[in-house]
Amino acid sequence: MSAMQDLLSLMATLRDPDKGCPWDVAQDFHSIAPYTIEEAYEVADAIQREDMTDLRDELGDLLFQVVFHAQMAREEGAFDFDDVARGIHDKMVRRHPHVFGDQAGEQAAAPSWEALKAEERRHRDDNDRSAVAYVPATLPGLTRAAKLTRRAARVGFDWPSVDGVIAKVHEELAELEEARQAGNIRDQEEEFGDLLFACANLGRHLGIDPERALRGANTKFERRFRDMEQAMTAAEADFSGADMATKEAAWEQAKRRERGDDA
Repeated sequence: MSAMQDLLSLMATLRDPDKGCPWDVAQDFHSIAPYTIEEAYEVADAIQREDMTDLRDELGDLLFQVVFHAQMAREEGAFDFDDVARGIHDKMVRRHPHVFGDQAGEQAAAPSWEALKAEERRHRDDNDRSAVAYVPATLPGLTRAAKLTRRAARVGFDWPSVDGVIAKVHEELAELEEARQAGNIRDQEEEFGDLLFACANLGRHLGIDPERALRGANTKFERRFRDMEQAMTAAEADFSGADMATKEAAWEQAKRRERGDDA
């Protein structure tokens, strides 16, 4: 058997009510979904670290999640792994008419990917025809915000230039400050959300993925914080007991070391 067939067979065995693993048998789509999301993030992490060995392993973990969901669907008579593979194959052919269509090989202009996806959505059975329909609520907040604004922009609801978006960010920050001064926690949360939404929209205008940018900022903060801790420990300084001025100085030193200009 092929490696893929081996994996499908293994998954069927794990889910066997009589001979399988009790934990695997007890799972359903809802209980497995968080693991699927987690594995996707671990793939992204391996890519960010440029660790090809980890990437191979994490892609395997993510593939296992797909196989897990497909097996559960097969047991319910809904679909199986072949249906999943065939479906994505046919979708990719449909979305690449410039490669697989009548003009394939003639350097035909590639149609808009989003336009093709929008056409597919128009053929769904339900009646939701909104420009912002089918943006998954389970997406990370910043990613969903950017996607919602991208959809709205396609129907003309957008700032004409990035200057307007930057002004909006400043406006939302001012409104957050007003809510903070008023002391209303609920208003502060709402205004903070508006600020994050505006920042995600700014990222879209700048061609920046907000989630990727934030992950980079998280990584940078963690790296500098660890360096600061280690430097203070090496100097036999009590990090937790130090005042903020001392910590701030150590932070600036960590930044200079990272830039390579620390004396």
